[in-house]
Amino acid sequence: MLKRLIRKPFVQAMGAWLLGLYLAFVYATTRWRMMGHEQLPALLAQHPTLIAGFWHERLPLMPALWRRARRGNPALERGPCHVLVSRHRDGRFIGQVVRRFEIEMVNASSSRGGAIGMRVLLRQLRDGAMVVITPDGPRGPRRRAAPGIAQLAAASGMPVLPTAAASSHHIRLKSWDRMMLPLPFGRGIVCMGPPIMVPRDGAEGALPAIEAALSEIVEAADRAIGIAPL
Repeated sequence: MLKRLIRKPFVQAMGAWLLGLYLAFVYATTRWRMMGHEQLPALLAQHPTLIAGFWHERLPLMPALWRRARRGNPALERGPCHVLVSRHRDGRFIGQVVRRFEIEMVNASSSRGGAIGMRVLLRQLRDGAMVVITPDGPRGPRRRAAPGIAQLAAASGMPVLPTAAASSHHIRLKSWDRMMLPLPFGRGIVCMGPPIMVPRDGAEGALPAIEAALSEIVEAADRAIGIAPL
């Protein structure tokens, strides 16, 4: 009975509202700093927009990065960023949570609607919107990148920007990705690594470099605030 209740749309909507409210409180009470953001103005002067990539485990922290990246960068202030998520109810739930942070979902998956989702993201990039992908989501394996992020970069000509975030006060969920859920009143960091350009015919060859860069930036974020690696 409890499982049936949780699946009801109004229950999920209330849960998403409460979680979004909680994250907004966490972001407001965390002492944030940024690392690697100095490259953004020059990068956005060279390219209309970017493809931000990060591992699924840092999903609850990434709206904080988006909010801070927009400050002082008019190219990112034109509208929301667009994130590819699963069509499963979990993906819809995530969309309800983060919409308050000017993040819009593109609902697709690797098994159903993936090609449609990629076309939508490609159109968004061509219109100048920022696109975000968690290449190991929604089911893993943890920190193993699916090819979509490299394919999108190759097709669009836009660079992949490795990103990560971490909070000194957090709990780790017992999920496949060991997701980090931030707690209030901690120290937070949002990080951006060097961009990766993908040649039009080089998506497959670029994937290992993207995967390594995403792992390196999340490990750099953890080191910066003293979190031991898992």
